[in-house]
Amino acid sequence: MAGSSLQERIDRALNEAVKARDRLRISSLRMIRAALHNRRIEKRTDLDDGEVLQVLSTWAKQRREAIEQFRSGGRDDLADKEAAELAVAQEFLPGQLADEDLRALVAEAVAATGAGGPRDMGRVMGALMPRVRGRADGKRVNQLVREALATETET
Repeated sequence: MAGSSLQERIDRALNEAVKARDRLRISSLRMIRAALHNRRIEKRTDLDDGEVLQVLSTWAKQRREAIEQFRSGGRDDLADKEAAELAVAQEFLPGQLADEDLRALVAEAVAATGAGGPRDMGRVMGALMPRVRGRADGKRVNQLVREALATETET
């Protein structure tokens, strides 16, 4: 199982967690490895760092959504567990972009695609998402693109 350097970091972290007998960390890292393994089977080839980041981002997004659901359902105990799992995944994800940096990237994508309004949402998102993958939540990006395209139509 030759893999990417990011995948090797995850494997090393799992070995360290096993030695430290950190149950939550072991569980989280094993779930992440299982998600990576499933993706590798789908692709029928090893994953590069970009693909590993994509899997990690999806896994982290699932944790965030579960936290929201558990909190709204009054299950703070389960939400806390999901938050701890999310923290493990975030160790391997690049830092999140600040809003002003993300807005600048959105403006660049709008200009680069020549978008003139909300109907161009797909083109802008298509150009932008590969640049921010793993560094910004898709919902946040979508919201900022909508705002930018709404101001485009007003001008």
